[in-house]
Amino acid sequence: MPLADAATAPWSWNPLTDVQLMWSYPFMVNAFRAGAVIAVLAAAVGWFVVLRRQTFAAHTLAVVGFPGASGAVLVGVAAGYGYFAFCLAAAVVIALIPGAGQGRGEESALTGTVQAFLLACGFLFVALYKGFLGGVNALLFGSFLGISDGQVVLLAVVAAVVLAALAAVGRPLLFASVDTSVAAARGVPVRALSTVFLVLLGAATAEASQITGSLLVFALLVMPAATAQLLSARPVVSLPLGMLIGVAVSWLGLTAAYFSPYPVGFYVTSFAFGAYVLARLWRSARTARSSRAAAGEDRPRPAAERPAVPAGRAAA
Repeated sequence: MPLADAATAPWSWNPLTDVQLMWSYPFMVNAFRAGAVIAVLAAAVGWFVVLRRQTFAAHTLAVVGFPGASGAVLVGVAAGYGYFAFCLAAAVVIALIPGAGQGRGEESALTGTVQAFLLACGFLFVALYKGFLGGVNALLFGSFLGISDGQVVLLAVVAAVVLAALAAVGRPLLFASVDTSVAAARGVPVRALSTVFLVLLGAATAEASQITGSLLVFALLVMPAATAQLLSARPVVSLPLGMLIGVAVSWLGLTAAYFSPYPVGFYVTSFAFGAYVLARLWRSARTARSSRAAAGEDRPRPAAERPAVPAGRAAA
């Protein structure tokens, strides 16, 4: 549902007036709060997803949230229970696959097969619950409308728990993500850390999917973190930078959607993609500039440009 349906005035080109108008609605205030919570959580977990090259696993967990939510509604319980049940169960299943997260062909094929089957099950559950057909867009692409104060508090509590657990395993997880073989040789429980991280990823995906939908959560989970890692290779810089980018694209998307007839998911994804493209161009320009500088230093200088050699040293 476009946010503009609830707006009472068009864009006035006065930023202060427009923001005051937008935040005069409690549902928009809650949307901004929920967007910030989800963006921070998704960027923190997504930073490790990009580092560990587990984007396919993240996409799978995001997709299986759809059959989980639709199946929960079919049996008469809240969709949130379905999101968490299916995402956490799928995370455990992926963790049990040999070579999970290492890009092996067998693991990718098995995960993709399960993903396709569960996505089809989601549409079957929607068809079986005939009065629910109008909610498919909300399950797949999300909706920031109608978020209550209680939901914001619940989102914040779940995010705090996941972030605390991620911080507790952050150092060994970073070591295992950068060099798995060396970490295993040093006694780091690589397999256990991988399982814990996938469970945290499943919890983060289940929470974010309730607002962004099963498909758009992948945008907040990967693009801000990937953009930040393009801008800086230092974890102490790129991790908070990814959170900042996630919050920025979420709030910009909400603002743009409020004053337009188009859905918020389009704007959030477009802004996140635009930030990634700009970071990629900046990285390419910087690499090209460094290459030209290195080539200029290695090139032999003409005799007229060479530094003069003192006469005494030349005679020696």
